[in-house]
Amino acid sequence: METVAGTVTHDPPPATSGRQGRPLIVTEDAELLDDLLRLCAAAGATPEVHHSVPEPRGSWEAAPLVLVGDDAAGRVRGTTRRRGVVLVGRDQDDSGVWKRAVEIGADHVLMLPDGEQWLVDRIADVAEGVGRPALTVGVIGGRGGAGASTLACALAVTSAREGLRTLLVDADPLGGGLDVLLGGESAEGLRWPAFAASRGRVGGGALEESLPQLHALRVLSWDRGDCVAVPPQAVRAVLAAARRRGGTVVVDLPRRLDDGVAEVLAQLDIGLLVVPAELRAVAAAGRVASAVGMVLKDLRVAVRGPYAPGLDDREVARLLQLPLAGEVPLESALLRPGEGKAPPGAAARGPLARFCTQFWERALIEAGAA
Repeated sequence: METVAGTVTHDPPPATSGRQGRPLIVTEDAELLDDLLRLCAAAGATPEVHHSVPEPRGSWEAAPLVLVGDDAAGRVRGTTRRRGVVLVGRDQDDSGVWKRAVEIGADHVLMLPDGEQWLVDRIADVAEGVGRPALTVGVIGGRGGAGASTLACALAVTSAREGLRTLLVDADPLGGGLDVLLGGESAEGLRWPAFAASRGRVGGGALEESLPQLHALRVLSWDRGDCVAVPPQAVRAVLAAARRRGGTVVVDLPRRLDDGVAEVLAQLDIGLLVVPAELRAVAAAGRVASAVGMVLKDLRVAVRGPYAPGLDDREVARLLQLPLAGEVPLESALLRPGEGKAPPGAAARGPLARFCTQFWERALIEAGAA
């Protein structure tokens, strides 16, 4: 048995596969019920409450999560076995609780108050209908002016055009703001400083609804204030919430690495290192790749022309000893970002959009999400 956050688990919790539903609470213990209702409220869920197994038993079988008070274990015994049952108690010294858990087929034994945060997270998972996490891609420049921010925007715009839930995250407070690059600096919605005090779990749905919506995607960028950093724990909580919503998340990364950026790197599935095909850029990119590669295992190089003599995309990838993601097309939007009204990648038949489409097709197949 493995002890996790105040619980002892027999099997991993069931995947909800995007299914939303109301958790079921079975208890007659008024004090325990008050605590469970409080935790459900904290997780944004409205439970169904019964003193024993509900009749008919459709609720027992259909609920994505069942919380059985230790007082109700005897009344639940003999009920149809199912996944997602948690036996909740208070007496840490009661060795008989494990026997009762086995008798009712519980996946978990949880003792309050120690396991409160774990339980809030599980309830929030079923309330949000958590399924496959978002495919999360970070884009970083091998040197300044490489075009990483523009490529990040183009990837997000392309993902949204394909009908995927898409969130674009600006992790570079000194970059000028991706909302500006998308022409939405005045759009209503929260920016990074509003999340600086975030701790623990952030609701994925609430996060999505609070952000500006531009070109069919959500954008988390910076405001024009003096805040240039968000605590690492807030970065971790916000990005985890974004990933729980599924679809894709694209992160524009700064070239400097700090604790907040390390939190982002730890949650990335793929990193794209944008490198202009010139020797000084390759040398600079090598230092960036060395630092990023300490945290991110899947880092690929996206090469941008024009090419210096003796270099092509494969040679750049060889010099950096990284897999080649492809050649980023030379397009006016990449060279002069911010000019005009259309965001990068908006022209569906343009070379930049085609590059992004091909990248997503391959990445989604690799991730098993296609």
